[in-house]
Amino acid sequence: MSANVLELRSISRQFVQGPNTLTILSEADFALQSGEIVALVAPSGTGKSTLLHIAGLLEHPDGGDVIVNGQSCTTLSDDKRTAIRRSEIGFVYQFHHLLPEFTALENVMMPQLIAGLPSAEARDRAAQLLAYMKLAERATHRPAELSGGEQQRVAIARAVANAPLVLLADEPTGNLDPGTAGYVFDALEALVRHSGLAALIATHNADLAARMDRRVTLSGGKLVPVAE
Repeated sequence: MSANVLELRSISRQFVQGPNTLTILSEADFALQSGEIVALVAPSGTGKSTLLHIAGLLEHPDGGDVIVNGQSCTTLSDDKRTAIRRSEIGFVYQFHHLLPEFTALENVMMPQLIAGLPSAEARDRAAQLLAYMKLAERATHRPAELSGGEQQRVAIARAVANAPLVLLADEPTGNLDPGTAGYVFDALEALVRHSGLAALIATHNADLAARMDRRVTLSGGKLVPVAE
């Protein structure tokens, strides 16, 4: 393992609901190293998505700091946070969120084009990623023409199109049947291992969680290891 590429330091997050204050995270600490896959397992409503949004610089914590590749991010401007998110962090959600009017290839090209990569280079890299995900023959198909598992594999390819250091996934197989979920996770795991990414994956699937390097859960607003 190499140095930490993602650190959460004393992260706190609260939500006000009428007269009540709900504490989701309370001085939570976490570190993720390059090349490891960590499962985030916790019941619904405990703050998994909030944690991932904070880790991915989509949401500000009420306290604490997020460190990405050695860079303190909490006090950065929105433009600088967006730049780090675009180049260093990839996201995979439970629903693929592919753009329906574009082909699989074009969907994987999109983040590269936004980042300023020339179209020919973006197309080549997108084609390579789809081939790696065993989707080369589906590159010209639009999302509606793909199966659920194929859509999610396109979403994974899109998430890593800009060669991020960190991959954050929120129930990436949650909408799939068990067989398809296993196949999609196989593809995700192979991609992470091959590229040396660091991945934090929220999942309810105990079988998939057991295949990851370690497991953490949320307890009392803190991230704690899951006993083996």
